[in-house]
Amino acid sequence: MRLVFMGTSEFAVPALRALYDSGHTIATVVTRPDRPRRRQSDSPAPSPIKKVALELGLPVLDPVSVRDAGFAERLAALTPELMVVVAYGQILPLEILGIPPRGCLNLHASLLPKYRGAAPIARALMAGEKITGVTTMKMDAGVDTGDILMQRDCPVGIADTAGELTPRLAALGAPLLVETIDRLGRGLLEPRRQDKAEATLAPPLKKEDGRIDWTASAESIATRVRGCNPWPVAHTTHRGAIVQILRAEVSFRPVPGEEKDSTSRAAARAVPGRILAGGGGRLIVQCQGDSRMEVLELRFPGRRAISASDAVNGRLLRAGEILGATTPA
Repeated sequence: MRLVFMGTSEFAVPALRALYDSGHTIATVVTRPDRPRRRQSDSPAPSPIKKVALELGLPVLDPVSVRDAGFAERLAALTPELMVVVAYGQILPLEILGIPPRGCLNLHASLLPKYRGAAPIARALMAGEKITGVTTMKMDAGVDTGDILMQRDCPVGIADTAGELTPRLAALGAPLLVETIDRLGRGLLEPRRQDKAEATLAPPLKKEDGRIDWTASAESIATRVRGCNPWPVAHTTHRGAIVQILRAEVSFRPVPGEEKDSTSRAAARAVPGRILAGGGGRLIVQCQGDSRMEVLELRFPGRRAISASDAVNGRLLRAGEILGATTPA
């Protein structure tokens, strides 16, 4: 089948390689323009998809916007039977959706209709999902609202971060995409409508999504830490500076010496954000109610990521200090 492939991020790379290896004709690859990877002062760099497309010898188009004058005409001139969109980063107008006779097909990193939107992996983790997956669907004018073609489940590990789950879902989705196109070409798929009542949204992450509210439950904070790694990274304040929390888990173990606490001392220790234990390599923080979170890995300003054990042993954090406090404890 003659295809146009549209994608930008690393998530789309396995899908492009799988389609290339499957023998389908890729008329062109459409991606976002080169841009600085880290800082605005950096030299523009190609997207992960552009690098792979050039490596494979495929033609590339990188419009600033899919609504650029003449872009739809350029795509139509390629006479694709089908367009495939994977983590491209722009909403396609009806003018483009109507070009290929077999329509436009999307690979999405959730089990639709759950987590429609730009950040399905992070939002699924932040919601505490135990199972997620990938979906192929026929695109329409809405955001991830098209008819479902095929799906595959993927278990979520108790310590998975968004950065770790993303390549697993990409690897799961690539062969599913090829199978979907092959079965679609043979008329073996029956699209099914999404159940609007089951739909949830996955809006793009913002920097403030990483801010830790210690009055929340330890479970919700731990899932936020996982969903915000590698970006925007969960963070709190300590001694007036931002500290990033890279890995954490709910703690069910007792804090040393806790059984000797008086009622008043126990109440004082139960302040959300207070470090309850900073010895023996453990870093336990009070959260909502009687829930506690154990910090496993963190990063201080201008430093590399370190284990909680190293932070405790280096006296960078101490029991009794309150994380997130606007004034010292």
